[in-house]
Amino acid sequence: MTIRFRQEILAIEPYSPGKPIEEVKQEYGLTDVIKLASNENPLGPGPLAVSALQKAAGDAHLYPDGSCSRLREALGKKLAVSPSQLIVGNGSDELLKLAAEVFLGPSDSVVMADPTFSEYQFAARLMGASVRRVPLKDFRHDLPAMAKAVDESTRMVFVCNPNNPTGTIVTHGELKAFLESVPAGVVVVLDEAYVEYVQDDGFPRALDLIGDYPNLLITRTFSKLHGLAGLRVGYGIAQPELISLLQRVREPFNVNALGQAAAVAALRDFEHAAQSVQVNESGKSFLYDLFTSLDLSYVRTNTNFVLVDVRRDSKEVFQRLLIKGVIIRSTHSFGLPTYLRVTVGTDGQNRRLAVALREVLA
Repeated sequence: MTIRFRQEILAIEPYSPGKPIEEVKQEYGLTDVIKLASNENPLGPGPLAVSALQKAAGDAHLYPDGSCSRLREALGKKLAVSPSQLIVGNGSDELLKLAAEVFLGPSDSVVMADPTFSEYQFAARLMGASVRRVPLKDFRHDLPAMAKAVDESTRMVFVCNPNNPTGTIVTHGELKAFLESVPAGVVVVLDEAYVEYVQDDGFPRALDLIGDYPNLLITRTFSKLHGLAGLRVGYGIAQPELISLLQRVREPFNVNALGQAAAVAALRDFEHAAQSVQVNESGKSFLYDLFTSLDLSYVRTNTNFVLVDVRRDSKEVFQRLLIKGVIIRSTHSFGLPTYLRVTVGTDGQNRRLAVALREVLA
């Protein structure tokens, strides 16, 4: 008997994560490997989050708070929004999937940049929707062109700001003009996963726009600045009506108790957040100088990663760096075959990358 399944899933390419450190150690017989591939915080979680994790571990036999009430309350105070405007997910990836489940079907379309974060396409194709990709302009979202790509079938638009893998942003004025041009029935998902790293004064004050645009959904995460990627905690911000729709398709107990406890504590750890930003700014400057000395062009970033053109097949460079115990990300899958995406590490990690990259490119 032939198993029947939804044909739409055949259009989905399984996500390919960065290589795990232990796998690289075993494959190449290495004892020391650094990973600069997945845009994780090289400092790890802060001490307040670690302490909260240890305390919460004793209650791991209990189901978590299904509504994430403490975390939503803490986020509401920090962001000056009502808890009814917040939804917490198993990473912000889950919120992208929930939005697709609510708003998309086989006859619908979505609009997104090219290249951008792959999970937008996954969420759309999971629901059978078609995808319209609008090329970046000078490595930035071309919002006017994206607005023109919207038609009667469009139900969602994804804007990654700062964009992954380029690290570039759209400004407040550009975003507001875009929201004005998009029909009110089209949901605009603004992914701000790297918002805490942004230093550009022109970056959108997106929370100020929520009240004026019922179709705006902002997603953020604890995986980057707060160093909680392994616990999978993200959140969405929108008007209560949109949040209530997402709540209808959210699974019960979708966010684990340890993740909730660590996230609440992380919001209070101002020292760890400030140190993470400082280390990132210093690391960015180091990488800029490194790439300039190697005569490599790169994209100035508002994130904790840098996109750099190595002017040769990046898969080959990726492989040679692996042998030296350095994991980075080739951007072949983003349609950028000569580029690498390099996560900003600690000073020691950045210097080790510099030595390895110089040897490989020589």
